[in-house]
Amino acid sequence: MIPIPFIKKLVVLGLAGSLLAPFYINPKIRAAERFEIHFDGMSIPISIKELIDWSNSEEQTNSELASWLNLLGFKERKGLTKFLNTPLVRDKSMARQILRSWSGRKLLDEVSDLILMDEDSSGNSVLDTLENLLNEKDEVTTFDLLNSLSVKAIHIDLDGWIEVANNWRNELKQQQQLISDLVSMNEISSTREERDRSAFEIKETEYELISLSVSHRNEPLKLEVWNPSSREISRKNWVLLMPGLGGDGKHFNWLARSLSHNGWSVVVLAHPGSDSLALEALVKGRLPLPGADVIPDRMNDLDGVLHAKKIGKIDISSENVVLIGHSLGALTAVLASGAEIDDQLESRCQKVLDNLSLTNLSSLLQCQLVDISLPDREKIENLSAIVGMNSFGSFLWQRNLDNQINIPLFLTGGTFDLVTPSISEQLGLLLSVSSSPFSRVLLIEGASHFSPIRVEGQMNQSEGKDLFNLGESIVGYHPLSVQSLLAIEIISFLEKLEEKKAIPSKTNLTKGELKFHVLDKSIIEELIKVQ
Repeated sequence: MIPIPFIKKLVVLGLAGSLLAPFYINPKIRAAERFEIHFDGMSIPISIKELIDWSNSEEQTNSELASWLNLLGFKERKGLTKFLNTPLVRDKSMARQILRSWSGRKLLDEVSDLILMDEDSSGNSVLDTLENLLNEKDEVTTFDLLNSLSVKAIHIDLDGWIEVANNWRNELKQQQQLISDLVSMNEISSTREERDRSAFEIKETEYELISLSVSHRNEPLKLEVWNPSSREISRKNWVLLMPGLGGDGKHFNWLARSLSHNGWSVVVLAHPGSDSLALEALVKGRLPLPGADVIPDRMNDLDGVLHAKKIGKIDISSENVVLIGHSLGALTAVLASGAEIDDQLESRCQKVLDNLSLTNLSSLLQCQLVDISLPDREKIENLSAIVGMNSFGSFLWQRNLDNQINIPLFLTGGTFDLVTPSISEQLGLLLSVSSSPFSRVLLIEGASHFSPIRVEGQMNQSEGKDLFNLGESIVGYHPLSVQSLLAIEIISFLEKLEEKKAIPSKTNLTKGELKFHVLDKSIIEELIKVQ
C-alpha cells in the first residue's frame, strides 16, 4: 500500500508540472528521454516516450506507468491526451514580452532551481530555446514541449515543490486566521454612522484636462484637475491621486468626484509607460511587462506636478497636499515621503524569492528595487498624509527602525487580495513605516486588489468592461459597494486629519452587507503577535 504522504507529493507534482511546463521549452534537436522525480533521497524515472505512447494507445493495460498516472489524476487516456494538447502559450508576442521582463526572468531563475534540464540550473538556455520555438509556432502545447526538449532528463525536485506548496498554504491560512482573530476581539458588530450618499452618486464630469511639460518625459503629462463644485467648504489640503500599474485616471473618477464634492481639489496624474496603454502594448507584444523600473519616472512625475502647483501652473489655493495612490501609486507616495529603503533589502528578498510565493505578487516589484536607483530628491513640503489603497512595500523596511516617518497613513486592503495581502502588506507596512498616532488600516472583508478600480459598464453590472474583463473571482464582492465604503472612510480620515484628530479604531463594523475593520497600531501589533 502506498503511503498517503507519498500520494500527496505526486498530486503536487502533477499540479506543479501543469503550471510550470511553459518555462521549459527547447527547439527540437532530440526529444527529452525521461523525467527524473527526486524526493526523500529517491529518484523515479518516467519515460517520456512511454508517457506519450500510453496517451495515444487504445490498448487497456495495467502497466506500472498507468498506475503512476492514475495517482497524478490521469485515470483515463483522454484526460492525458487533453492535457498534452492544451495550448501552454496562446499569444507568443505577449509571452515573449513577459519572459523578457525582470519579473519573468526572476521567476524563471527561481523555477530553474526546482526543475533542471539535465544539470543546467541557470535558466539562460531555457529563455533562448523558448524564443526559437515561439518563432516556429503561434501556439505551443505540452506535447510540443515534450517533443522538443533537447535534454536527456528533466529533473524535478519534488521536495522543493512540497515546501513551496506548504508556504502557499500557510500564507492562505494566515489570511483566514486574521478574520477569526478580528471577530474574537469584538463579537458584536456595529454600524458606522451613515453620511449623505448624494455626493457619491453624482454622475456629471467636472474636471479640467491640462497638459504639463516635464523635462524627463518626451510628451507632456496629462492631468485631470477636479476643483470643488462649492466654495462653501474650505479645505486645508489638496489631493494628488496616482493610479497603480496599468491604471488610468478614469478608474478613479469615482473617488476624485467624491472628494471634490466634499470640498477638496484633486489632481489625477496619469503615468505614461505604466498605464493601460502600456498593458495594451504588452498584450499586443510591442512592449515588455512594466515593473518597478517605472518608479523613478513616476516619482519624477509626482515632483513635476508638485512644482507646477508651487509656481502657479495648477490653480489650487490649498497649500498642504495629501498623496493618494492605488497599489504601485501608493508605494510611489511612500517612497516620495522620505522613507529610505534600508541596506538589508537584498538579503530579505533572497528569502522571499526562494519561496516562489504567488500569494504576494508585489514581492517581485519590491525586490526589483534592489537593482534600481531611485532619484535623489528632497522631502515633500507640506505633506499632510498618505492614503494607500491596496498598498505594499513591507519588504523594503525593517520594523521599528529609525527610518519611520511621522506622517499619517491610511492604508486600505481586502481579505481577497492575493496581490498585496493585508497581513504582510497593509498591516506590515504601517508597522514598518509609520510612527504617527493618526495612522490607520481599513480592512474590508470580501474586497480584492482590484475592487477600487471602476471600469466601463460597472454601474450596471458588477463585472464591467476594460482591457481585461474583471469577474467576481478577481474583483471580489460587488466593487461598487466597496468603492462607496472607501469614499466614505477616506473622506472621514481626511476630515479628522484637518481637525488634527484620529478616526475611531474599531473592529466588526458593517455598512450594508459589507463588514470592515478600522485598525490602529496597537490592534495591529496584537494581531501580528497572534499570527
